[in-house]
Amino acid sequence: MSEPISYADFERVDIRVGTITDAQPFPEARKPAIRLWVDFGGEIGVKRSSAQLTVHYKPDQLIGRQVVAVVNFPPRQIGPVMSEVLVLGVPDENGAVVLLKPDLAVPKGGKMF
Repeated sequence: MSEPISYADFERVDIRVGTITDAQPFPEARKPAIRLWVDFGGEIGVKRSSAQLTVHYKPDQLIGRQVVAVVNFPPRQIGPVMSEVLVLGVPDENGAVVLLKPDLAVPKGGKMF
């Protein structure tokens, strides 16, 4: 377990729900990855990301899927892609990424609390 943080620290991390509007292979990545465009609606809009999802997901299967992402990290250059959000997942038993998503459909941009 990591070092404990305060509730105020947790509140500083802006985690929102978005819908994947486009997903493309990312062959230039060092590790197999997929480029994502995620729509968070309203004030946030569509943001780009790159994620190592190729074990369990194909790009065309991701379009329309809701995901959970951190939206207030600074952008990060990943090869030729500027990643604007961190899409969240957890490892399966072999370490491959499994995406986090809401159990039910929720409005785009909904903030986790």
